[in-house]
Amino acid sequence: MSSLPPARILAIETSCDETACAIIENGRALLASTVASQMELHARFGGVYPEVASRQHVLSIVPVVEQTLVQANVTLNDIDAIAVTRGPGLAGSLVVGMNMAKGLALGTGLPIVGVNHLEGHIYSAWVYHAGESAPPEPQFPLMALLVSGGHTELNLMTDHLTYQRLGSTLDDAAGEAFDKVARLLSLPYPGGPSIQRAAEGGDPARFKFPRARLDSPYDFSFSGLKTAVLYEVNDLKKKNKFLPVEDLAASFQAAVVETLFEKTMQAAREFKVREILVAGGVSANRALRNVFMSQREFKVNIPAFSLCTDNAAMIAAAGYYRYGRGHVSGLEMDVQPTWALS
Repeated sequence: MSSLPPARILAIETSCDETACAIIENGRALLASTVASQMELHARFGGVYPEVASRQHVLSIVPVVEQTLVQANVTLNDIDAIAVTRGPGLAGSLVVGMNMAKGLALGTGLPIVGVNHLEGHIYSAWVYHAGESAPPEPQFPLMALLVSGGHTELNLMTDHLTYQRLGSTLDDAAGEAFDKVARLLSLPYPGGPSIQRAAEGGDPARFKFPRARLDSPYDFSFSGLKTAVLYEVNDLKKKNKFLPVEDLAASFQAAVVETLFEKTMQAAREFKVREILVAGGVSANRALRNVFMSQREFKVNIPAFSLCTDNAAMIAAAGYYRYGRGHVSGLEMDVQPTWALS
């Protein structure tokens, strides 16, 4: 249980293409969460178009915050602090959320807390819906696998807000690789769900795609895997053979999942952690969730599906722990698009 004082945090998240707001009590109990997705807007581009994203945030941010307050049945007078994603992310998108948070803080006198987006993903594992039974909190020390469209890394956590990065991707993040391979297979954006759906009907053993073996045991590399899929696709097309999209998707997904799982388990054993945490957009992948949940060596904490992709509940949760420890920022705070988790 947290020893921090009770607090109700309103958080804003606009790091990429979701405009989100949430209100959380005491770092865990989610009172309300609103996410305005731009997925359909960006699908025509095959990825996020930064200028379109920032303009849509401007249109959505006020209604999203208002809707969240109504949903939670509270006013700003019931809020103790404003948390906001400071980075990493798209600069133009981050600015919209940051300015909204600053405006709320200035108008109400509430303190403002800048939160690292990656840290937010980790703290999504603490969140549950208010009114439901509170599940046990993740226990330290724990091994946190952060796996998303822009980041893939392993962090050892010995306490709240305390991270030791053991390894990260040397090239493509896992989510990025999913998007690129989906395009190779003519599957729609976003690539993660498309690959997963196709893989459900495929043979994961048909194609022997590589698993990168690196000098550093906890770093990741998916560029070679992506290239191997490209070569296989080109070879099949050159021979005028039918493209077995389902088998290619299943074999690619199996390679990614095996790499993420094996490295995380190896690190968990070496550092003698109590539990494992898997978070980020790719943690919604069913094959990845299944392989972690089916092992019995460590308890595994994975957020609910609705909390895997970008949302403000995770920012509110992380913001609670930062606010409780006095990590309050001033109105001069600026965005940090390439901020690293530390």
